[in-house]
Amino acid sequence: MAKAGTATTDLAKPGTDLQPLFESIVSTIPPATGDAEGTLQILVTNLDYSDYFGRIAICRVFQGTLHAGDEVTISKRDGTMQKTKITKLFTFSGLKRIETTETTMGDIVAVAGVEGITIGETITSVENPAPLPLIIIDEPTIAIQFSVNNGPFAGREGQYVTSRNLRERLEKELLTNVSIRVEDTGSPDTFKVLGRGELQLAILIEMMRREGFELMAGRPEIVTRMVDGVRMEPVEHLTIDVPEEHTGVVIEKLGPRKGEMTKMHNHGSGRVRMEFRVPSRGIIGLRSEMLTETRGTIVMNALFDGYIPYQGEIPQRPTGALISDRQGLTTTYSLNGLQERGILFLGAGVDVYEGMIVGEHSRDNDLDVNVVREKKMTNMRASSADEAIRLVPYKALNLEQAIEFIADDELVEVTPKSLRLRKKILQANRRPKRWEKGQPE
Repeated sequence: MAKAGTATTDLAKPGTDLQPLFESIVSTIPPATGDAEGTLQILVTNLDYSDYFGRIAICRVFQGTLHAGDEVTISKRDGTMQKTKITKLFTFSGLKRIETTETTMGDIVAVAGVEGITIGETITSVENPAPLPLIIIDEPTIAIQFSVNNGPFAGREGQYVTSRNLRERLEKELLTNVSIRVEDTGSPDTFKVLGRGELQLAILIEMMRREGFELMAGRPEIVTRMVDGVRMEPVEHLTIDVPEEHTGVVIEKLGPRKGEMTKMHNHGSGRVRMEFRVPSRGIIGLRSEMLTETRGTIVMNALFDGYIPYQGEIPQRPTGALISDRQGLTTTYSLNGLQERGILFLGAGVDVYEGMIVGEHSRDNDLDVNVVREKKMTNMRASSADEAIRLVPYKALNLEQAIEFIADDELVEVTPKSLRLRKKILQANRRPKRWEKGQPE
């Protein structure tokens, strides 16, 4: 039906258009309540941005009528009142934004030209202000360091590569994304970006790379706060739905991550639903690990659930990395000799440089390897000399998996065409060993 663009209320009679669906929506969803002649109450629920109009507030009309050119009061989140004039007013027709002169009850409208307006604030009347309850915006729980790409391949694939480009793009994101915060660091080339989770920040990075940006992203870290002298960390309400046979491995994996089960329910359909309270840093890297352990059958979702006292150390990645010790093109011959050392992240014919991570080591220490070595030409012949080398398929990490994989001394290099993992310090003789840094062995 949906594919054909038709709807019907009787399966015996096929529909001809979507009119039955529209009629069901009108008859089921109640009309907007409120008084069109009452005190003006319009709540800002979303934000947009236009290079021509600036910040655009997307709002819902709860009461009253707003006209273009009206003098109004903005009830700010801090309780102050700001008087302003509505210069541009838009309504929506499908996906298009159409300029209008007045609002109607229950309308979704866009207001342009109001400096500094944000989600949760109320547009109300000047004479009789009546602000609506604020919309609570969750605090950021995860931070990632964004920095300028300073690797050997910097500037090859991206259009925007400088710190000025990076700062301007992050400032533009702040205009429409209220759950993102940006803080300066001790370096002019590095910015600390705080968000609601690693997925949200990964989406921001993906958007930037598609726009032509080059940057480096560090390992996600949690945002803690001090309450009455006690260090508090964010906690998540984690809901997991898995087949019965995988319940044991889920509980086993969440134990070291300080997960506490709060509820478990067997539906009798072969799947079990479990609920946990897990520190936010315990969820970093969990999704890809769980998908592997449950053979892709897990369904999981996490919601912010407040703050709890700091839960102590959580084990990081137990394995080391395979690191290229020189620049060049990878060869099948060299990669074939490294397959037994761990899991490779790239195949033959790929440009690499010193300090670039080419795979995951099977042991707990980092290993510098030569991935550009070619087979020497000799005049000796053997029966097996010319047999074709077959490589095991390598594991190509996507952006989210790469951010989850890296350790504290590693970075993800993001360009419009490539994702590379690398050490912060590229030169092997200047790079401290893992056990010298106090990392888990």
